[in-house]
Amino acid sequence: MSFSPKHQSALLIVGHGSTENPDSSNPYFDHAREIRNRGVFSEVHCCFWKEEPSMREALYLIDAPEVYVVPDFISEGYFTQEVIPREFELTGPTTHIHGKTIHYCDPVGIHPSMTSLILQRTKEVAPNVPQEQSTLFIVGHGTSLNKNSTKAIADQVALIKTLPECHFAEVLDTYMEEAPFIADWATLSDTPNAIVVPVFIADGLHSYQDIPVMLGFEKDEGQAASQKEVFRNNPYQLRGKTLYYSAAIGTEPMMADVILDQISTFDSNHVTLATPS
Repeated sequence: MSFSPKHQSALLIVGHGSTENPDSSNPYFDHAREIRNRGVFSEVHCCFWKEEPSMREALYLIDAPEVYVVPDFISEGYFTQEVIPREFELTGPTTHIHGKTIHYCDPVGIHPSMTSLILQRTKEVAPNVPQEQSTLFIVGHGTSLNKNSTKAIADQVALIKTLPECHFAEVLDTYMEEAPFIADWATLSDTPNAIVVPVFIADGLHSYQDIPVMLGFEKDEGQAASQKEVFRNNPYQLRGKTLYYSAAIGTEPMMADVILDQISTFDSNHVTLATPS
């Protein structure tokens, strides 16, 4: 999807952040840096729920009169539907407040272009591995508190299956905390190869430690998460299969394109009175 520059508008990327893992915000700043380098916005900023700068102070960092707010989240849910609108005092897709026009986009993880990004990641982690002899496992967190958490992953799996470049024997959505569990990966498919892609924005305890333990190639009492190199030791020979494990999808540089695609989709779906570029 081509992107029309918005030289008098600002982009604000919103992330969750973490008080426990200082590296969790790195992908958000990477996405912002990549978009900033393309020169398609007058300003590009990040803000967070659990880190600084906070959402409530973010708009004070921006001079532009028009702001596109993009949640750098995988799914719709509590943060994208309640926390972010509350913190920014949003009343709908477009809100005029504090002398600015704010356009609130959908989270990046539900955009259709995420599917091709996931396939790109599988090629990087398992080059020259025949898709016809492989199962692609897409891993989400899963939670009984928010049905949209699993819907986003299931929708991506459905979209991947429709792509002409997808020839996997199976593409399965799996989760950490609800069925089908990623811990059962070896019995969920009969193929000799398994490619596992965690659909999270940042690498952290889930991708460094929790999921590797569930897959069976790490132990609970392993090294500190920051010292592990679980993504550099592919492939793993486990349970009579060859397993390839990917870093979180949000660390993919092309996530910047998904952010811009989500903005283009917003403009297509809403009649905006954008300031001319």
